[in-house]
Amino acid sequence: MHAPLATRTTCLTTDNAPSSAPFGTFAPNAAQAAIIRLATQSGLKRGAFRPWLSRLVNLLRGGPVDVQYQGASFRFYHQGSATERGALFNPDYNLDELDFLRQHTPAGGVFVDVGANVGTFALVMARQVGPAGKVIAIEPHPLTFGRLSFNHAASKATQVRLVQAAAGDSDGELMIESGGGNLGATHVVTGTASADAIKVPSLRLMRILDEAGVTQVDALKIDVEGFEDRVLTGFFRDAPQALWPRAVVIEHLSQKEWQQDCIADMVARGFAIARKTRSNTFLSR
Repeated sequence: MHAPLATRTTCLTTDNAPSSAPFGTFAPNAAQAAIIRLATQSGLKRGAFRPWLSRLVNLLRGGPVDVQYQGASFRFYHQGSATERGALFNPDYNLDELDFLRQHTPAGGVFVDVGANVGTFALVMARQVGPAGKVIAIEPHPLTFGRLSFNHAASKATQVRLVQAAAGDSDGELMIESGGGNLGATHVVTGTASADAIKVPSLRLMRILDEAGVTQVDALKIDVEGFEDRVLTGFFRDAPQALWPRAVVIEHLSQKEWQQDCIADMVARGFAIARKTRSNTFLSR
C-alpha cells in the first residue's frame, strides 16, 4: 500500500495537490473569505451551489483552504470532495447528525467514526468528549487518511485515535475505489475493480475497539458507501451488549448494496429509529 500522499512536504499547492505546510498557510484571502461568508449566510450554502462556489474560490487562489469548522481546524481540499465542500460552505453541514450524537455522548465518553473521511465528525466530537474521552476514527483511503491526519494534528485532538484500515466483516484485505471525482464516495469493491482500485487492510470493528482498549461506546456514526451491513451485522452478532453503542447514525443512501438490512437487525436487537433524514437514519436504545 502506498504511503499517504499528504506526508509529502510542499508549501504551495494547486487544486488538490497535497501540502503539509503549517495550518494557516492557506487561510482564505480577502476575496475567498467574502465568497465563503456570502455562502454561509445565504441559500448559496445548499448543495447545488457548492461546486460552483468551489470553482470560484479556486479561481481566486488555487489549492486548499484552512478554516475552522464546528470548533476544529481543517485544511479543506474542496475541489475534489463533496464532504469538504459541504463543511466549507455550509456552517450547518451535518448539524442534525452531530447534535444527535452529542446528545448521546457525555464528556469523558466514547465516540466511534466508521468511515471518518477527513474528520468532520471525529474531530468535532473530540470537543464533545473532551480530553478525558476517546474518539476512534477509522479511514482506509491513503489520501483521505493523510488529510485526516493533518486535520487531527492541526486540531490538537489528542483524544482521537486514528485507524488506517477499512472496517469489514473479517480481518484481512479489501479493494477500495473512488467514484465520480469525489474522494468522499470511496467504496469497497464488490464487483469488478477499476484501474484506480487500491488494496487496504480490513479489520473487524470488534477487533479495532479491542485494540483501542474500548469497553463501552456511547455513539457511533457509520458511512462506508454500501458496506455498512457487513460492518455492523457481524459486530452486533459477536460483541457483548456492553460494547453496543447507545446511539447510531447510519448513512442509508447506498442500502441497495446491502446484503442484509442492518437497520432492521438493530431494531430487532432493541434499537429504536429516532428519525430519518434524506441521507441518514438515527437510532438509539
